[in-house]
Amino acid sequence: MRDIQEVYNELLENKKEQKEIRGEYKDALLSANEYEETADKIKELREKKKQIETLTQSRLGARWDELEKLKAKTEELNQMLTDIAMSNLAEGKTVSVKDQYDNDYEPVYKITFRKVE
Repeated sequence: MRDIQEVYNELLENKKEQKEIRGEYKDALLSANEYEETADKIKELREKKKQIETLTQSRLGARWDELEKLKAKTEELNQMLTDIAMSNLAEGKTVSVKDQYDNDYEPVYKITFRKVE
């Protein structure tokens, strides 16, 4: 098994090269003739789309507000589910849930690193 520091250093090098290539790509796009024109059209269409969405949301009124509340509640429940799963895992318990069709689900754990301040 490789050393964690080796893998991390390789990851940093990979990200650095990706950043350089993305920069080259952006420069190439800017030199393309129709790119800026097309980007402006897309921006206009996105603004028009946003206006239509806002108008439709206001027409829905209370139903739209209910959707927003449900979204917030879903995020809260997902966080609660994660907290319970982590607590059960720390206690050595098996962690799984079933849906309405009796399908089993097991948690997927992800480790990320952040800079220590």
